[in-house]
Amino acid sequence: MFKKILIANRGEIACRVAATAKRMGIQTVAVYSDADANSKHVAACDEAIHVGGSAPKDSYLRWEAILEAAKATGAQAIHPGYGFLSENEAFANACAKAGLVFIGPPASAIQAMGLKAESKQLMEKAGVPLVPGYHGADQNPELLQREADRIGYPVLIKASAGGGGKGMRAVEKSEDFAAALASCQREAQNSFGDQAVLIEKYVQRPRHIEIQVFGDTQGHCVYLMERDCSVQRRHQKVLEEAPAPGMTEALRKQMGEAAVAAARAVNYVGAGTVEFIVEQRDNQATGQVDMNFFFMEMNTRLQVEHPVTEAVTGLDLVEWQLRVASGEPLPLQQDQIKLTGHAIEARICAENPDNNFLPATGHLQVYKKPSHTAFERGTVRFDDGVRQGDTISPYYDSMVAKLIVHGDTREQALALLDQALAQTQVVGLASNVQFLRHVVHSPSFAEARLDTALIPREAQVLFNQERVGMNVAAAAVVAHTLHQEQAKQGHDPFSKSDAWQSHAETSRRFPLEFAGETHTAWLLYGHDGQMQLTWGDAAGPGAKGAHDEFSFALGKSSGHQATNALNVTWQGQRVTSQVVLQAGKLGLPAELAHVFTAHGATRIRLIHPLAHVEGAQDEKGGLTAPMPGKVVSFAVKVGDKVKAGQTLAVMEAMKMEHTIAAPKDGEVKELLYAPGDQIAEGAELLKLA
Repeated sequence: MFKKILIANRGEIACRVAATAKRMGIQTVAVYSDADANSKHVAACDEAIHVGGSAPKDSYLRWEAILEAAKATGAQAIHPGYGFLSENEAFANACAKAGLVFIGPPASAIQAMGLKAESKQLMEKAGVPLVPGYHGADQNPELLQREADRIGYPVLIKASAGGGGKGMRAVEKSEDFAAALASCQREAQNSFGDQAVLIEKYVQRPRHIEIQVFGDTQGHCVYLMERDCSVQRRHQKVLEEAPAPGMTEALRKQMGEAAVAAARAVNYVGAGTVEFIVEQRDNQATGQVDMNFFFMEMNTRLQVEHPVTEAVTGLDLVEWQLRVASGEPLPLQQDQIKLTGHAIEARICAENPDNNFLPATGHLQVYKKPSHTAFERGTVRFDDGVRQGDTISPYYDSMVAKLIVHGDTREQALALLDQALAQTQVVGLASNVQFLRHVVHSPSFAEARLDTALIPREAQVLFNQERVGMNVAAAAVVAHTLHQEQAKQGHDPFSKSDAWQSHAETSRRFPLEFAGETHTAWLLYGHDGQMQLTWGDAAGPGAKGAHDEFSFALGKSSGHQATNALNVTWQGQRVTSQVVLQAGKLGLPAELAHVFTAHGATRIRLIHPLAHVEGAQDEKGGLTAPMPGKVVSFAVKVGDKVKAGQTLAVMEAMKMEHTIAAPKDGEVKELLYAPGDQIAEGAELLKLA
């Protein structure tokens, strides 16, 4: 077994590999970029070597620098994680030439499976079923257009050299094909250095089911059951689970054996995943759903979602990787691998689901994880590579963490996942935590009616939903404000600035913005010390009618941990909430209040009298960047007349392209940046008359 390995990656996967290595008594070396100098994965390893600038091409993709780091530290092997160099055959070959073990498959297997078109041809020879499509070497755009027209729409354009949803577009009609092709080719070139694509029939009601395979140097190969990864956005996975709902033993065996045949076709060694698209068809005779599967691709690395397989098999796949790479045989044979219970993984990402999942960057002001979590297998597991106070930069993928739960049944796993998500708090940047809870509660996911169109199909219940009502959220914010004042000023009523009077009654106004609308909460102080709360213009000073009794108390501490939870009673209802304030702009006390409850979370903006200064700018017709990133291209020039919805520019952030469209009709007056420029969120891109 190795004594020391270098981990050529960052974030949660670097921390995850380091955890297994530490348990096995193996020393670890981290590499890091300028942006990651103080990151969690650096602290998790025994040694750390700086390898370059913040952009991946200047650091984590500089395999020469990584090899030098391995030699300098005496590492015997390199674990590439996933992404970056994990599927780069040149890097695998370079490791071998340098006398280092690449903890992954042979370079020949990476090459064979790395190009989707060639791998399809290999799979056809191996007898693995394929989706109808074009996998040829001729990349003439006119030929590709003709092939797409021949296959019939909708079609899927896919980068031949990569994965992870990059360089992939679904095209509904012929006239949209050329623009989608150009975008895919750019994204493929930027991500993989190869703009070749393939065209496939877009399967209706598809499920994405993948099989985990493992091979060793003695010629053994097994499958470790399946994972269902059908819940996706932008062709990237959101939730993954094992086993796949509705999977029969016969179909599992058929798919598993096909996956092993695919691996054997390239003499595979180590951890790999064979991905299948599964077509669902209603069988009128039986009333059941028939499932036919087709080979999509093979990922020649460890997958992001490998923890769900670990949970249901009780195995550590990184340990298997290390043992196989050091020359040991597979620890188990096929008939010794068993499934136990049900596991689900949720990817927690820095993104705004309500704004087309645009990536977000920022400072993790609050980063609270669910309770009872650890790396070890168990009921709840939380894998991450960040800590509270860290900054999420625009240079890398938007994934912040992975939340994995394991229960006896799918229903139990769903309940555990929802509970754990309710305990997860992210403040300082947009995240998808509440969106994930919406997915868990959606009818399609709860009832396991899965396919890759689940998110758009359930859009009405997934997006722009405030699961905590304005009334409850406002009451929590008012209670938090009063509690903060008590903590700062003591309990002397004459020292307060809350309009308290020694006689009669008085009221206090709390202007708030909730879900884009302005509201006013009124707090009435009684001469007997009681408080009443209501809202609306009719509830102001002198208003008649009943007010609702209002009180609050600090929640109890949990174990040795103090809590900032408030038990708020209003309208006879007691709600336990936590409120975290995020500072407003211009140094104003106007703040964004994040309200967390067991039923969900929401945000309320406290409106300060001076806050109008922030929005007092005249509308100048400028179009601003919706996120930080790089300008890829402009689709217009000065003087062009544009229509609402027309593409104006393309930006790239967190390794994905995003199209910027005109919000209204107008004329382009000025382009304020050039392709290749890095710009901040909110920066003015161009001016429209």
